Amino acid sequence: MIQLQQTNSENADFRKLVQDLDKYLAVCDGDEHGFYDQFNKLDQLDHVIVAYAENVPVGCGAFKKFGSDSVEIKRMYVKPEYRNQGLASMILRELENWAESLGFAEVYLETGKRQTEAEAFYHKLAYQVIPNYPPYENMENSLCFQKKF
Repeated sequence: MIQLQQTNSENADFRKLVQDLDKYLAVCDGDEHGFYDQFNKLDQLDHVIVAYAENVPVGCGAFKKFGSDSVEIKRMYVKPEYRNQGLASMILRELENWAESLGFAEVYLETGKRQTEAEAFYHKLAYQVIPNYPPYENMENSLCFQKKF
C-alpha cells in the first residue's frame, strides 16, 4: 500500500531521497551537474510529497512558486526498485492537485534530455515541451515543459 505525505523540505525522508537523486543526476548530468545543482536547493521547498511503501520512503517530489499563477516541479524521484509501478504519476498528480488547490493555474518543470524515461513520463501526463526558460535557456541538455490546469 502506498501512502503520500504532504510535508516540506525539512522532512528527513525527503532529504535522504534527494541525496539518492543527486547521486543519480551527477552521473546523468556529467560535467553540467554543478550548473544544475545550484537550482536544486532545498531551502525554498515548502510543498513536498514523500511516497511511502509499507512505511519505507520510496519516492518524492516538490514544487515551488514560479510566477504569480504558476509553480515549478522540483526533485521528482522514485527509487529504481519501485519504478514502473505508477508511483511517479501518483506523486506528480498529488503535487498538481495541491498546487491547483492553492490557486495556481499552471506548472513548469525542467528535465535533462539524457533522462529519456523522464521525458516520456512527462509527455504521458500531458505536459507540453516549451522553449527553455531561465536559467535553462542556454543549456543544450535541458528540456522544459508546461501544463495548464
